[in-house]
Amino acid sequence: MEAAFWISKWERNEIGFHVPEVSAYLTRNWASLELVAAGSRVLVPLCGKTLDMVWLAEQGYQVVGIELSQVAVESFFAEQGLSPMQEKRGDLVLYKAGPYEIVQGDFFKVGAEQVAACAGFYDRAALIALPENMRPSYVKQISRLMPAKAKGLLVTLEYDQDQRAGPPFSVSEHELHALYGSAWGLTCLERNDVLAENAKFARQGVIRLDEVVYRISR
Repeated sequence: MEAAFWISKWERNEIGFHVPEVSAYLTRNWASLELVAAGSRVLVPLCGKTLDMVWLAEQGYQVVGIELSQVAVESFFAEQGLSPMQEKRGDLVLYKAGPYEIVQGDFFKVGAEQVAACAGFYDRAALIALPENMRPSYVKQISRLMPAKAKGLLVTLEYDQDQRAGPPFSVSEHELHALYGSAWGLTCLERNDVLAENAKFARQGVIRLDEVVYRISR
């Protein structure tokens, strides 16, 4: 999927994928990573304007987001009542205010130095936003950005992809093990059938829809 697809979605305010509340998966499972909050930095790739970043900041973390859409980044800071400093860094722009830094631009062009010293990451809707051919590059970039002993919390969807075209896409546990390989360990923390809460999927012919939460450790 081209960058223009997501930029256009934000510009036209077609953001049904944005959830205006903190994820219960995050609040229930984040502690399992056992990351020390004080002074720790957490990466949130493809962050949009998620309120999950606010929850992480409230726990004492410094939050580092990466987001393609300028509209999404500016909306996040405006909704939090913050006026961020902006710093141009090549093709990227760094927005910074309070406990938040958001790098606005192409995720695949972000260097490790721009998100340095992140002890953990949180992926609620990044991997599943990408088609199959882009997911290996995404995982390689995560692996490049995150230091040794990094830990992450990942939320995915599983459904029969023949019943509905993404995004969001279905990503199976088998595919995750293939993507992350032996360098990362995956532990399934939750699996829930959420079709009853997602009428759009049911109308489109999906007969089972699972949300799955994983702890990932390097």
